[in-house]
Amino acid sequence: MKRGDKVYEGKAKIVYATNDEQYRILYFKDDATAFDGKKKGTIVEKGILNNRISTTLFNLLAENGIPTHLVKVLSEREALVKNVSIIPVEVVARNIIAGSLAKRMGRPEGENLAFPIVEYYYKDDSLHDPMINRDHVLAFSLATAAQIDHIKEMALKINGILRQYFLDRGILLVDFKLEFGVFNGEVLLADEICPDTCRLWDAESLEKMDKDRFRRDLGKVEEAYLEVCRRVCAADGV
Repeated sequence: MKRGDKVYEGKAKIVYATNDEQYRILYFKDDATAFDGKKKGTIVEKGILNNRISTTLFNLLAENGIPTHLVKVLSEREALVKNVSIIPVEVVARNIIAGSLAKRMGRPEGENLAFPIVEYYYKDDSLHDPMINRDHVLAFSLATAAQIDHIKEMALKINGILRQYFLDRGILLVDFKLEFGVFNGEVLLADEICPDTCRLWDAESLEKMDKDRFRRDLGKVEEAYLEVCRRVCAADGV
């Protein structure tokens, strides 16, 4: 598959066209941002690690019946994906109280939720991705009722699969963000799943192993990403 012109550049990835309109190439960058881009930096080899972690998890989910946009890995920083039409709703699944949920509810980080929570956010950087509910999704035609209900069902299934997968590797899946898109009428899991988009804590020490180390100036950011990759992709020879 031949890489064409740049279609879009985001905070963590560049999307390139290919010689087939059905497909795109994702290029994973080392750039790191936080707080709506107010904090910027570089995490050395983050793109390489995130590509490996994300494609490993997407393949795991595909094996468990979750349709995804991933076609194949092209290089250490590139993946070939289906050219989905992104649904402008970010989906967050939460298992443990942390981050914005702790602030909104006035609860301490680390408290287990009685059951997983699914939240929706309108995907718009200029508005700072405001939190919305199912009624907003329908009223503003961001997705159909069938799509958003299917997305919630998929998010909970993905959470169950990944939560156990991480736990088996000594990691707590605290919360994580998902994006979905439509390809030939089918809703697919898109974007990426990695320490940029997940909160991951060591199951024993509760040490943070994700982008919160960058956000909160905790240090050892590269080491945390590398350790997640080592555990998640162990069967892949890391």
